[in-house]
Amino acid sequence: MLQSTPKPQRQSVNTSIDSQLISDAKALGINISRAAEEGIAKAISAEKTRRWQEENKEAIESSNEYVRRNGLPLAKHRPF
Repeated sequence: MLQSTPKPQRQSVNTSIDSQLISDAKALGINISRAAEEGIAKAISAEKTRRWQEENKEAIESSNEYVRRNGLPLAKHRPF
């Protein structure tokens, strides 16, 4: 039996958005709430990525340095 995913709970918020953006979105039939939600989701994802990269900067640099000195591990097994 398929389980349905519960609908996300919505919360009303007040925000100020450039009036020309609102006019253009309405003229194009864009759902402003959904577009704003998607933009916020992208901003959250980008910030989480930035923070992860910052928190793991030392390990990333160490790994990159290893590859610079030694090449890619298992490179001889790559078909390309």
